[in-house]
Amino acid sequence: MSMFCFQCQETMHNQGCTERGVCGKSAEIANLQDELLRRLKELAVVYLNDGGNLEKPGRFTVDSLFMTITNANFDGSALQQRIAEAIELLNGRHEEVMPGVLATDDPDIRSLRELLIYGVKGLSAYTSHAAVLGMEDLAIYAFVLQALAATTQDLAKDKLLSLVIQCGDTAAAAMKLLDNANFDHFGATQITSVATGVGTNPGILVSGHDLLDLYELLEQTRNLNIDIYTHSEMLPAHYYPKLKQFKHLRSNYGNAWHKQAVEFEKFNGPILMTTNCIVPIKESYRQRIFTTGQAGYPGVRHIPERHSGCMKDFSPLIELAKRCKPPELLDDTQIVGGFGHRQIKALLPQIIEAVKSGAIKRFIVMAGCDGRQPSRNYYTHVAEKLPPDTVILTAGCAKYRYNKLNLGDINGIPRVLDAGQCNDSYSLAVTAIMLKEAFKLADINDLPLSFDIAWYEQKAVAVLLALLALGFKDIRLCPTLPAFISPNVLTILVKEFNVKVITTPEVDIEQMLAGN
Repeated sequence: MSMFCFQCQETMHNQGCTERGVCGKSAEIANLQDELLRRLKELAVVYLNDGGNLEKPGRFTVDSLFMTITNANFDGSALQQRIAEAIELLNGRHEEVMPGVLATDDPDIRSLRELLIYGVKGLSAYTSHAAVLGMEDLAIYAFVLQALAATTQDLAKDKLLSLVIQCGDTAAAAMKLLDNANFDHFGATQITSVATGVGTNPGILVSGHDLLDLYELLEQTRNLNIDIYTHSEMLPAHYYPKLKQFKHLRSNYGNAWHKQAVEFEKFNGPILMTTNCIVPIKESYRQRIFTTGQAGYPGVRHIPERHSGCMKDFSPLIELAKRCKPPELLDDTQIVGGFGHRQIKALLPQIIEAVKSGAIKRFIVMAGCDGRQPSRNYYTHVAEKLPPDTVILTAGCAKYRYNKLNLGDINGIPRVLDAGQCNDSYSLAVTAIMLKEAFKLADINDLPLSFDIAWYEQKAVAVLLALLALGFKDIRLCPTLPAFISPNVLTILVKEFNVKVITTPEVDIEQMLAGN
């Protein structure tokens, strides 16, 4: 084999990619990512041994880990530069660490180490987003370094499992940190009806997850007769008051990340990838796409980081947009969202009354990631088949499987309550905690609430671990269980948390409605 990677749900035959990633990354890129991870482990060991200030190595590590998550960075030169910076931070110090996944012979130790690494990668993405907005938590940095260092040590399974659960606690802290950062910068999300049509002006399409990049682009395009569109996980930008104020934030264009090759071709104008979720680029729009932040792709123009106190310079996109045609129409409908936990709190009396009256019988959490496989139509079928006295709580791009269905409402409460991006799964947990307290329940699992979530990459792993750490059980995963979970580790997860894989919409709905 020329590479080995099984960190995402699409991994070949649900076992591992060995020649080329299903995501599109080459063996060279996979191996550079492995080398960067090895250097980060070495950095963690060195700095923890030194006992010095962890802010600089911590921030560097979470930003670097963000680059290695699925569909984030395919640019070998960017990864080589990051490796060189890690070596510079090591400053001549050296620690021997295991080189790769398969260097660990024991399948259960390997499984727990990789589960820990992927959880740390996921929470690093959220931590990096918060840091961009000026919010950092040294305790999160310390855990990230501790976790990476732990994967280089000969630790027993129970110690590794304890770190995995601690990773869940830290992931919840990272999502809370980002939730507060977004609130401080952009306000509390509000119930909003988002259009999906197009205008007659040329446009710029923003994908990924970074709200500050979008805000700065909106500021730089005021009064230029250029419309700004969101794509995939940027849809929730429309829910924030500080972003809604821009009249040229036109609409949401397209669907989840995996359809971008077709949708970007039809957009006609410049496209900005702010974070992960970039797929191999077609020649038809190669000259119109830009990356920034942790995203990267060979031969694609990259918008540099902002200087202190300044915005990023998006003038290359703006000048290109002026010469482009308006986007082609994909669909023309409305999507309602904005149900973060602060908005839910305002609706809580109405929701509680609906539950007490029997108008709402059950909440189904269908958050997480979308993906290419037709099997993910499972979520469309579940949404269509759920009885009209159920409410779907969602966050992340999994919602594109059902957020354009006409599912109606219950006493004015929409049957799909979208909290926002994947990190806003934290809002769903806070909502559950609010309901538990409102109904004076001893155990959060006594709520009329079921989890039927989709996973794809490492941020979803972090969200899953956060939910487990918060005490949630009976979580269903789609469409497959992670390839990096060994049979014995799966047995532990089933025994302790009753984690399970989906079956059919009909069977799963019947069991969820029965509280199983």
